[in-house]
This record gives sequence, C-alpha cells and structure tokens, in this order.
Amino acid sequence: MLKLKHSQALEELLGSGKISESGDERAIATHLLDSPDIKPARVSQFEYEDLCSLVGCEPTRNNLLQEGEPYQKQFHFKNDGVPFPSPKKYKFKFIDLFAGIGGFRLAFQSLGGKCVFSSEWDKSAKITYEANYGDYPYGDITKIAETEIPDHDVLCAGFPCQAFSIAGKRGGFEDTRGTLFFDVARIIKEKQPKAFFLENVKGLISHRSGKTLETILKTLREDLGYYVPDPKILNAKDFGVPQNRERIFIVGFHSSLNIADFEYPKKKNKSVTFADVKEEEEVSVKYFMSTVYLQTLKNHRARHEAKGNGFGYAIIPDTGIANSVVCGGMGRERNLVIDHRLSDYTPITKIKGEVNREGIRRMTPREWCRLQGYPDKFKIVVADANAYKQLGNSVAVPAIKATAEKLIITAKLI
Repeated sequence: MLKLKHSQALEELLGSGKISESGDERAIATHLLDSPDIKPARVSQFEYEDLCSLVGCEPTRNNLLQEGEPYQKQFHFKNDGVPFPSPKKYKFKFIDLFAGIGGFRLAFQSLGGKCVFSSEWDKSAKITYEANYGDYPYGDITKIAETEIPDHDVLCAGFPCQAFSIAGKRGGFEDTRGTLFFDVARIIKEKQPKAFFLENVKGLISHRSGKTLETILKTLREDLGYYVPDPKILNAKDFGVPQNRERIFIVGFHSSLNIADFEYPKKKNKSVTFADVKEEEEVSVKYFMSTVYLQTLKNHRARHEAKGNGFGYAIIPDTGIANSVVCGGMGRERNLVIDHRLSDYTPITKIKGEVNREGIRRMTPREWCRLQGYPDKFKIVVADANAYKQLGNSVAVPAIKATAEKLIITAKLI
C-alpha cells in the first residue's frame, strides 16, 4: 500500500542516500514514481526493491510489464503538479530519446502511450521536461547501457545529426560508431521495439552527399532488419501551425509485424496564420527592438542585399507564416512582428537608443510555443533565452502526432 504522496515520496527518495551515485539520481527517482512497476535504469535489482520499500510500494521481480489489465499501473503516485501526467491506463509503451522538452512525448501520450524512459543532456531542458511531465530525464545516453533501458513498443528519437567520420566505408552498423545515431541503433538492436520514429533536420538528406542517410537506412534495414519505408520531409505548416518548418521523418517496423507498406499523413486542409498564435494581450516592452539595434539589422540586411544575398531580418505579418524557429544566429530576428499595442515605451532592460515606435518586436516564448504546437497549459519555467533555445530545438508536435497516429495504427498498437 502506498504511504506517501508524490512530492513526499520524491523528497524521501532523493534524501535517502540509497540511489547509486550515477549523476542520474533525480531521473531515477522520478521514473520510479511514474512507473513503480518498472525498474529504473542505472539501479540494481536490490536497490530497486529497497527504493520501492522506502516509499511503500511493492517491486515486481520481473521488471518487464506484462500484457493485460491486471498488470497495468498496479501502483500510482499521482502528480498533481504537472499538466501532462502519464496516463493511468495506456495502450502501448514508448521511450523518449534526445527528448528536449518532450514534443514526442506530448504527441504519443495524447494517443494513449506511456513513456517508460526519457533521456536528455541539456539541464535547462530537463527542468522544463519535469515541470510538464513529472519525469526528470536521464542524462547522457552514451553512458547508459542498452540492457538498462526498459522494454517498450516504440522508440522515439529526434537525434542530432553529427558527422559520420567513417561513413561510406562499409555503410552499416559499425560505421555509426562515434555518432549519437549509434546509441539509437544499439538500443533498437537490444530491445527490438515493434516500431521506431526518428526525426532530423531536412539537411540530413544532403549531408555528406547523401552518404550519412544511406548509412542510417542501411543500418536500420539490413543490420537491424526493420521495414523502413523511404523517409519523408514533412512541413509543420501543413499540420495546423503557422510555421514553415521542414523536417525529415524516418519510421520503421519490426520484421515480425510483416508490414510492407506505410503511408505518411497527408496535409491538413486548415489555413493558419500568425494571427492564430499571436499574444492576445499587450506584451512586455522588453520584446520590442531598440532603435539602435533595429538600425543595425537594417544595415546588415542592406549589405547582404547589395551582394545579392537574401540574408537578414524578416517581419512576419499577422496574415503570414513564420519562418522556422531555430536557436542561435538570426533565429529570433527572422521572425519579427509588428505590434502597435505597446502603451509604455519606458525600457526595462539596458538598451542603446530608445524603444522603436514602429511597433517592431520579437515573438514571445509563448508565441514560439504555439508555433510548435504546444498547448497553452505547457509550462515555460526557464528564462527567455533558454526557452527560445529549447523551443527552437523542439519538434513541431502536430506533425509528430499525425505521423505517430499512422505509425501506431500500422503497428496495431491501438
């Protein structure tokens, strides 16, 4: 019988000194409370049983979830503090690698899935992830053995595209060593999920003249034996959000499912513009450009235009579609907007010059949230600079969800 509330249990676990010093103590504790019937990664069976005893639940000797209703969520620590808690009853299990702020998790969870493992190296993103889902992700996936990962039906990964140092020599599993894709591959090889869903930047297609993608597909198809239809580039603007964001999607299915065909989702016939995600009320003066910085941007664009380049800032009209939101570089300046609702032009941050009277401002983090398809109840709990970075690195949730629905239907998970 449970004896502690979620917050009490978390405090008890973290303060117990019973969790192995792996650097993932908070991840271990939150994953245990979210799934008491699954042994968390990076703890021994003895430690798992000890931790369960500490918070008043009984461990399962076999840490794999069984099929059938009696085994699903025998214990549940209700976490009332998060907007997107794990479902009590679920239809399938998935893991969230390179999780960021949980775009994959939000999509798959909304379709009846339960996340049994998450991993993300960025500490700020981990804070946002826990605030919204209750789980604090594990850290560096390269340091976690594939045997430690819980069994799952679907593997999700928006893995970074690193240079494949020896790609093309053999073109298979061994050529992926030294890259983060190798960690995806070794987990698939060990855990044999029914399906996987990978996402990456559009440039993966042309990376190293196509050799990188060729190596990835050869690994998935020939070395791991999965049915992998040709990858497809999908654009977020075709799935209900006003953002021109193209990303490559790669899905695969276990050979035992005998699947020989997969159809990616079609565009939705829904017209959306920036006006649909614009802040409803007047926003802070801190988002409005200073006259000096705005002139710098204008001069910068003029220099590039004189050279025949199109690089520079861009103003998105209310009737328009945003450029891809990205972190770094000109990410925010490529998505400026005009907003004449400012009533007080007194600066609240150090700026050069004055606040411009043209109404030109950056989009707010909440507007970026909406551009990526996150509901308004999604919590932004970090400073703006970190929020922009996290949202720029995120997946566009509606495009992920549309593809995920096709995937789980094809794999007969629902």
